Amino acid sequence: MIEISSHLYVGDQGDGELILAKQSGWAIVHACKEPYHRRTLGYATPGAPKGHPEYLFARRGNRLIMNIVDAPNPAFFAKEMIDVALDFIDEMLGQGLKVLVHCNQGESRSPSIALLYLASRKRTLPIVSLEAAEDQFRLVYPNYNPKSGIHGFLSLYWGSYCHA
Repeated sequence: MIEISSHLYVGDQGDGELILAKQSGWAIVHACKEPYHRRTLGYATPGAPKGHPEYLFARRGNRLIMNIVDAPNPAFFAKEMIDVALDFIDEMLGQGLKVLVHCNQGESRSPSIALLYLASRKRTLPIVSLEAAEDQFRLVYPNYNPKSGIHGFLSLYWGSYCHA
């Protein structure tokens, strides 16, 4: 787990479990379907039930549980889900909580969401291009290694999130 900005951390599933045990003073973005989304909604099928009102994400107090897999296609990343994650981070930091954004390995989904947050909401990363933001982000989070799907999503929507 690495603090990438004041009270904002990025990590992996082990970090998520550690913070879940503490809870006090923390908020968590679970940027991974397994095991959190499945456990929260209680489904046994490979995918979440499509008609479920919490299909994309579930909110439980200071936890945001996302139905997000590291798919190779950017179409599998719903903009609505990413928007909710960015709003959640804003809200929790605004309440004075520490926020952990984590996925299973802490390399792709969670750091991508955090990078987008720092660029689009905090403006502490360059907004001129995704590549410029990534170069600077790797200085604070060297484990950043986005897979093609989430990276494609960032490329596709960079301009709408990070307009001047």
